[in-house]
Amino acid sequence: MDKVLLLTLVLVVFISPVRSSTSGLKVSTAQLLGFDWKNCGSPDAPAVLKTLNLSPDPVFIPGDIQASASGSTSVELAAPLAVNVTLEKEVAGFWVRIPCVEELGSCHYEDACDLLTQLVPLGQDCPEPLRTYGLPCRCPFKAGSYSLPLSDFSLPIMELPSWLTNGNYRVRGVLGMQDKELGCLTVSLSLRSY
Repeated sequence: MDKVLLLTLVLVVFISPVRSSTSGLKVSTAQLLGFDWKNCGSPDAPAVLKTLNLSPDPVFIPGDIQASASGSTSVELAAPLAVNVTLEKEVAGFWVRIPCVEELGSCHYEDACDLLTQLVPLGQDCPEPLRTYGLPCRCPFKAGSYSLPLSDFSLPIMELPSWLTNGNYRVRGVLGMQDKELGCLTVSLSLRSY
């Protein structure tokens, strides 16, 4: 994934980090069996994700996906909003950590709010479908509930390193503010490119 897509997916999901998994498929230690997500942080985290759905499985690049999510946050999410991402790829039955190269991979983002403002500058409308559903795309994210109904997204042709194109992946993201962990999310998915 290019860094804009990866960051956008991580941050949309982290509008409210997770509380419970709704996927029927589970991840074993060495083999991915399908899309899955789960909470990897404290059960009393200030922000919680209640649902997250993604199809098709695997995700094809380029291609179309459908996604929905819902959650809430009991605290305002404002700058500086740190995100620590760990990206792993399954290689020969083992999970291998992908290092941070050009802000892609296992990276620490000191202020995701600043990155969001770079993606969608102040004065510019939020992209669809966020605009249609009245969802914010920049900080601060006020305390409250958020819901993205099932929506269509198109994944464009992306120039990816060959080692990042096809395979099973695990992404772990930890959201924090002022040295306090607000939530932790693990997402597992398969990517396929044409």
